[in-house]
Parts: sequence; structure tokens; C-alpha cells
Amino acid sequence: MSGFGPGGLFLADCPARLAVEVIADKWTVVVLSGLSKGPVRHGELVKLIGGISRKMLTQTLRRLEVHGLIRRHAYAEVPPRVEYELTPLGETLIEPIHTLTEWARANGDAVLEALDAHSGPAAQSG
Repeated sequence: MSGFGPGGLFLADCPARLAVEVIADKWTVVVLSGLSKGPVRHGELVKLIGGISRKMLTQTLRRLEVHGLIRRHAYAEVPPRVEYELTPLGETLIEPIHTLTEWARANGDAVLEALDAHSGPAAQSG
């Protein structure tokens, strides 16, 4: 059964739609995957992920914390130390993320080939 249509799962005010919107963000899956092995500091996540700015990582971490997927631990030390880790709710996403990652590995070349075919010279002339 589809989640679309009257009374469906993905109506604008449905919690399922909000959950999908949270995890569909560009950096969410990558950040959650980076936290899957245990607590990590902000700078370590930047290095682990690659290609994400510190500002974007901070915004993503804050959003994930507000939505209950990660926990922020600030330690009263000098210099200050902050670590991020998955909550039990966030941990429930690791298996689906692993499945999606395996799909991407198995089908990445096919996706790129389709993109190339669509944006190639023959596609542009038609």
C-alpha cells in the first residue's frame, strides 16, 4: 500500500513525512553513519566525512539533536570537549543506512551511466 493519497503516510502534517524529511537531508545519513561506531568529536567528524564545512556539520548536528537522533555531551574541561553520539532512536537507522549503502555500492555505476546517457549529446539534441 502506498503512503500517498488521502489519509496517506506522507501528508504534510504526518509524523512519517517529517521523519523522512529529516533523514533525506544531504548530510544526515553521512553524519549518522559517522557516529555509528561510538562518540565522536566535531573535528573528528569533519575529517571522517570530508567535504562538509564546520558550519554545515554544526547545523546538521543541531537538527539531529533536536529531532532526538543524536546526543551532545559537553565536558567541563579546559579546553572544552564536546562529543556526539547516537541515541537509541538514532541507532535504529544504522541498519537501514547500511542497506542503502550496499544498494549504492551495487548500483552506483548504473546510476552514473544513466546520468551520462541522459546528459550526453543525443539527449541534448532531442
